[in-house]
Amino acid sequence: MPSPAVITWDARYREDFARLNREWIEAHFRLEPADLESFADPDGTFVAPGGEVFFALVDGQVLGTCALRRETEDTFELCKMAVAPEARGLGLGHALMQAVLQWAQAHGARRVYLVSNTKLAPALALYRRHGFVTTRQGDAVSRDTGYDRADIEMERTFR
Repeated sequence: MPSPAVITWDARYREDFARLNREWIEAHFRLEPADLESFADPDGTFVAPGGEVFFALVDGQVLGTCALRRETEDTFELCKMAVAPEARGLGLGHALMQAVLQWAQAHGARRVYLVSNTKLAPALALYRRHGFVTTRQGDAVSRDTGYDRADIEMERTFR
């Protein structure tokens, strides 16, 4: 398989953003209101407030995606990381993470954090390989984030 091209927001791929994320969420959990809001308007949710949406393309096909939501001037949340089931293990998650972290640093990030679920071991391993460390775990993560499925928070800091 050729190496992926990682690009930033392109409205032509909006449905791919929703499709890829629906796939993993519905396979393990249930869709929540915040998911549906971000699928309806990824540009308004992530890009317009100063974040970005990324797509990993192979031969013109979107096989991976994720988003960065700007929280403050120097803090971003990594959101909605998804790779198509048929493309898992091919390095798309790694390519997306590299692009996301480079973009975040270039846009003033001192901290990137994420919330996830401890059931998602491959995703957590990817995050750890890219320097993320666990900051919180348990029910408080769900309460504080509004995502029922969230039970772990991780962060990566930059100097």
